[in-house]
Amino acid sequence: MPTKQRYTPANFALELIGAAAALIFLVPFYFLLANSFKKLKDILLNAATFPESLGLDNFRRAWVAIDFPKVFLNSFLITSVSVLLLVVISSMMAYRLVRRPTTFNKLLLTVLVAAMIIPFQSVMLPLMRITSLFELRGEFYGIVICYMGFGISLSMFLYHGFIKSVPLEIEEAAVVDGCSPYGVFWRIVFPLLKPIGVTVAILNVLWIWNDYLLPVLVINDAMTTIPLAVQKFFGQYLRKWDLAMAALTLSTIPIVIFFLMLQKHIIEGITAGSVKG
Repeated sequence: MPTKQRYTPANFALELIGAAAALIFLVPFYFLLANSFKKLKDILLNAATFPESLGLDNFRRAWVAIDFPKVFLNSFLITSVSVLLLVVISSMMAYRLVRRPTTFNKLLLTVLVAAMIIPFQSVMLPLMRITSLFELRGEFYGIVICYMGFGISLSMFLYHGFIKSVPLEIEEAAVVDGCSPYGVFWRIVFPLLKPIGVTVAILNVLWIWNDYLLPVLVINDAMTTIPLAVQKFFGQYLRKWDLAMAALTLSTIPIVIFFLMLQKHIIEGITAGSVKG
């Protein structure tokens, strides 16, 4: 019979440390949520206090000031299309690199992995020249192509490590049954990649949804995303913290919903990763 694990003081200490760490991570969210209900003067006097009332005036003003439905739609379209393409293309690329370990593919993998250590700031000026040369600036497909270029390395790297653990015998059995190479990937392999696929999707959604630098270089005013719109509250002489906090709170709601929807798959991915590791 399995013995019951004793609850020791060390376990209690670890739980306290974990709870303290969780509270530390929640502090920024408290400041964000609390100050989104305050007036500007109250924020400037003491940003740490709890709001006296929970009125929605800041949210209504922020909604109108940045035309929230429009900037939300822009962020949603850019994020969803970019993430969808990253998941599809990086998974196919990783599968090819794993199952066809030629010299060229190994070199390509090395180049893609090395590209992850290049800071974005070092390629900002060349990026502006390239996007202008190929007329990508101000175009929807331009920002999507840029996100694919910067996100493909990490996405492919994550898929590459996971695909190595997929048994080759499953694919061989499918080929014997008459399945085509594309059928093997889409019908057999790709469904098995769901745990790591969810991880890739979440990482890229969080990055693209909250990104500021790349959109400010590539897109125009008609395609303004939420981070760019929030920046309008910070002028040279006045910073409207009350409206900015309300707008940022609104922008976090879709991410929280997205995370809760995929919570089950996130846990499955962590469990699968620990078993395969």
